[in-house]
Amino acid sequence: MLSDKELKKKFKSVASKDPDKYFATKVLKAEGFMRKQCKCGTFFWTINKDQETCGDPVCIGGVDIFRGAPVKKKLSFIDVWLGYKRFFEKKGYKAINRYPVIARWNPTIDFTNSSIAAFQPYIISGESPPPAKKLVIPQFCLRFGDVDNVGVTGSHCTGFVMIGQHAFVSPEEWNKDEFFKDIYDYITKEVGVPKEELTLHEESWAGGGNYGPCIEFFSRGVELFNQVYMMFEHTDSGDKELNLKVLDMGLGMERVAWFSQGVITLYDAAFPTVIVNLKKKLDVKFDLDLYKKFAPLASNLNLDEADDIDKQWEEVAGEVGVDVKELKEKILPMTALYSIAEHARALLFAIVDGGLPSNVGGYYNLRVIFRRAMEFIDRFKWEISIPEICEWHAEYLKPIYPELAKGLDDVKKILEVEKQKYYHSKRKGKLIVEQLLKSKKGITHDILIKLYDSQGISPEQVKEEANKSKIKVEIPENFYALVAEKHEKAEQKVQIKKPKELDLKDIPETQALYYDSYDYVDFKAKVLKIIEDVYKWYVVLDKTAFYPTSGGQLHDKGFLNRTEVIEVFKQGNVIVHVVLRKPDFLEGDDVVGKVDFDTRLQLAQHHTAAHIINGVARRVLGNHVWQAGASKSLEKARLDITHYDSLSDEEVAKIEAGANEIIKNNIPIYKSFMYRNVAEAKYGFTLYQGGAVPGKEIRVVSISGLDVEACGGTHLNLTGEVKLIKILRTSKIQDGVVRIEFTAGNAAVKTKIQENKILEQTAKMLKVDIDQLPGRVEELFEKWKKARKADKKKKKLKPEALELTSTVAYKGEDILIKIADILKTQPEHVNKTIKRFLDELEEYKGKLK
Repeated sequence: MLSDKELKKKFKSVASKDPDKYFATKVLKAEGFMRKQCKCGTFFWTINKDQETCGDPVCIGGVDIFRGAPVKKKLSFIDVWLGYKRFFEKKGYKAINRYPVIARWNPTIDFTNSSIAAFQPYIISGESPPPAKKLVIPQFCLRFGDVDNVGVTGSHCTGFVMIGQHAFVSPEEWNKDEFFKDIYDYITKEVGVPKEELTLHEESWAGGGNYGPCIEFFSRGVELFNQVYMMFEHTDSGDKELNLKVLDMGLGMERVAWFSQGVITLYDAAFPTVIVNLKKKLDVKFDLDLYKKFAPLASNLNLDEADDIDKQWEEVAGEVGVDVKELKEKILPMTALYSIAEHARALLFAIVDGGLPSNVGGYYNLRVIFRRAMEFIDRFKWEISIPEICEWHAEYLKPIYPELAKGLDDVKKILEVEKQKYYHSKRKGKLIVEQLLKSKKGITHDILIKLYDSQGISPEQVKEEANKSKIKVEIPENFYALVAEKHEKAEQKVQIKKPKELDLKDIPETQALYYDSYDYVDFKAKVLKIIEDVYKWYVVLDKTAFYPTSGGQLHDKGFLNRTEVIEVFKQGNVIVHVVLRKPDFLEGDDVVGKVDFDTRLQLAQHHTAAHIINGVARRVLGNHVWQAGASKSLEKARLDITHYDSLSDEEVAKIEAGANEIIKNNIPIYKSFMYRNVAEAKYGFTLYQGGAVPGKEIRVVSISGLDVEACGGTHLNLTGEVKLIKILRTSKIQDGVVRIEFTAGNAAVKTKIQENKILEQTAKMLKVDIDQLPGRVEELFEKWKKARKADKKKKKLKPEALELTSTVAYKGEDILIKIADILKTQPEHVNKTIKRFLDELEEYKGKLK
C-alpha cells in the first residue's frame, strides 16, 4: 500500500494529465486564466501571458508583499473572519463555532491541527452526520513542527486560525465548479485581490487513506490557501470513489490579514494591539528601516529549508548591508518579542480548552513554548508576565472568541505554577551544569538535548554558565525541534500484546441489556456459540445482562443456569462469558442468566461515584480538570484527573464534602442513547471525559448541573443510591495528573466502620476521648522530638521520653500512622503536627527501635 506521500505524487501526475476532470478549468477559462508549466514541473494557471514561474517563493526568490498590499481594502484580523462569514452565509453556508483545540473526540491526535480535523474521524467516515452539508468555521489550530522558526521568519506560528470552507455531500451533490467559484469570488471580490495578482497551482492531497485533487492560491510568493477535493479512497484491494465526498478548504486567517495590510510581519497583522503593548511596555529599540530590509529576506532563515543556517544568516546580512553580529543584535530582540506574543496566544487557547503543560505526551509541547517564551523574557531582562499577554489577546479576540476571557483565571493559575516549575528547574540546573563543567567533558548537542528533556535546563542557561568558565557551547538553531523529536520517540507507547482472538465469524452483535437499568440482573437468552479451550469455556449469547470489563469497570459475575460465570469480556461487538467447567447447556439452548446483584450494585456505586467526583473536582479546581483514567473494582475505585499540582488537604475536603452533598440531594441520573452530532450540539465536548467514543450513536450519562459524559458503564438511577463517598488518598502519578482513590456505597460504609474502630482503639490506648486524639498525638510528638534530640546528643533519656519510645515504637506506631491517614481525608479535624510527626517518624523510626 502506498504511503500518503507516494499516493500524492502519483495522483498529481494523473490529475495533471486530465485537468478538466479534476479541476475547475471551466471557471478558470471563463475568468481568462491560462494553463502553464513552471521550471519546477508544477502546472499553474495565470492571467498574465508573460508569467513563466508558478509563484512559489522558491521559484520567484522570496515573498514579495512588502512593496504595498495588492488590495485596496485593508482587513484587520477580526475583519477577515467577520467578512468571510457574511460572504459565505449569503452563499448558503452555515457558520459554526470553532471546535476545542484539544481534540478529545479524536483518538488519533492530541491537538486540532487543521479545520478538517474538527470533523475527523466520525464525520469524514460517514459514521456521524455533519453540523451542515456546507459550512464555514474559524478553527484555531496547533502545530509544533516550526517552534524554532517562530519570530525569526516573520510568518511562522505554533497556533493559528484556519478558516474552513467545507462540504460533506453525496457524489450526486458534488459540484467542484461551484465550490471553486465560491472561494474564488471571496478572494477577488470580498478581499479584493486582482486576478492579475493570483497564481493557482494544480496539486494533489492524500491523508488517512483518502486522496484527491487540490488547487493552491498564491499571490506574491504567499500561499493564501488551498482547496482540497477529497474524492477517493486508497486500499490494498484497490481504489474507489468515496460515498461521502468532502470539500476541504483551509484559509490562513493570519495570512489574509497580513497580505491585505502589507505590514512587515504576520504577527503585526494578526495581533496588532498585543505587539503595540509589548513594544511600549518593554521599550524595545526597533530599527524600522533595518527591519524593512530584513523582513523580505526573513523567509530564507526557515530552518526546515536551510541546509546551512549560518550561511543563510551571512547571506541575509550581506543583502541588508550589515555585519551578521550587528544584524542579530538588532533583530533578535524583536523576534523574541514576536515569539512571546505568539506563544502566549497558543497557550491561551490550549489552556482554556483544557490542556495542561507537562512533560508527558503531546502536552510537552505546551511546556516547550512556555519555557521558550520565559527564556526570552529572562535573556532580555523584560518585566512582563505571560498571563498579562494572554489577557491582551483575549480582549482583542473577544468579538470572535468570547470564551477566552472567561477562562483567564484558570490560565493565570496554571501559568503561575508553570513559572514556579521553570525557575525551580533553573536553580537546580545551575548546580547540575556547574558539576558537568567541572568534569571537563565536552557539551555536545546530544547533552544539551538530554539536559533540557530530562532536567528542564535550557541550552541558553548552559551556554551562560559555560561562558563564565570560558568554555564554548554551540546551540543548534533547530534545538526545540530536536527536543520535540526525541521526546516523541520516547513517548511512543509500548505495543500491548492483544488477547487471543476467538473465532466469532458470522456471530451477530450481542444485545446488551445492562444499559436499561443497573438492577436488570435476571434474563433469558439463547446460546449462539460455545468454544472449548484449555480448562475454560467461552459462551456467546444473543443477548446478556452481564457487563464486560471495559471503561475501567470490572466485569459482572453470576450464573448461566447452574454454570458460574467468572469473567466477561467484549470482542468487537460480541460479549463473551467465561466459565471454568463444562456448561450445563448446549448451543441453541435457551438459558437463564442471573447476575450477582451485590457485585453489580457495588460496581455501579463506584462508577457513578467517579462521575460525581469528576464533576465536583471541576467545580473545586477549575475547568482544566478532565478525566485521565479510571478503575472501578469491588473493594475500591480510582479516578485520575488532569491538574497542575498535588491536591491540598483543603481541596480534598472540599471535593469529598461536595460529592456527598450531591449524594444528599438525590439528583436523578439520566441515561440515554443519542446521535453523536445531537449530543455534541447539546452538551459540547466535555462529553468525552473518558476519551473518544466510537459509533453513530453514543450513550450519554447525565447528572443534572454537574456532569455529562459519553459512557457505557452501569450507573445508578439517583445519586442518593451511592450512599457515601470516602476519599482514601490522593497522589500525583505523573506531571499534570492526580489520582484520587476512593470507596463508595457499601464499600465506603465498610471503610468508615473500619476507621471508627481504629479511632476507638487509638483513643483507648492513649486513654483519651476520640475528639481529644489530635491534642494527645501532638503532645506525644513533642515528647518524641525531645527524645530524638537527646538520643542525637547521647544524653540520658528522661522517663517521659522512655514512655514515648515504648508507646510509639512498640505499641502505637502503626496505629498512629493509620489514624493520620484517616485524618488526612478530614482536614477540618487535622492537626498539622500529626503530619510533621509522620514525616519525621518515617525518617527516624529505625533509631526508636
